[in-house]
Amino acid sequence: MDWDIQEIKVVCFRLGRDTYALDIMRVREIVKLQKLSGLPEASAFVEGVINLRGSIIPVVDLRKRFGFAEIDSSRENRLLITVVAHQLVGLIVDAVSEVVTIPIRDLRPPPSVVKVAGYRYLIGVCLVKDVMVMLVNLDKIFDGDVLGEVSGFAVEAGEFELKH
Repeated sequence: MDWDIQEIKVVCFRLGRDTYALDIMRVREIVKLQKLSGLPEASAFVEGVINLRGSIIPVVDLRKRFGFAEIDSSRENRLLITVVAHQLVGLIVDAVSEVVTIPIRDLRPPPSVVKVAGYRYLIGVCLVKDVMVMLVNLDKIFDGDVLGEVSGFAVEAGEFELKH
């Protein structure tokens, strides 16, 4: 049986004027941004945690993680609940636009001129309806110490009990 992947379905989202995408298989759900509980001594891009139906989920501002300028939040902001190393992590994005199917043959490596710090976060680029879409490598965003930091916050509500 031939298991070659011919296409990939992605969730497109915006950060500023740019369009990015994540493999839909890594996205559990898309929710409106909700009130976050802050965390002491967290990295600048870790915004806090939310309680989503009993799961305590760490939330990362993708704009900050990519080193982009901060902007005021808007009604279009969304939280992508993603799966990273078998745990849920929320990603704040400026807006979610659509779900599209991209033929693998249309995916190109990022241009070599963008081999700056953020280059490692991308799998490739392609055109979708005349818009350049950058496919994000979720595992690279959370490599090393970053994953260790956010994994410490991801617990199931009720997993621990208070001792008196």
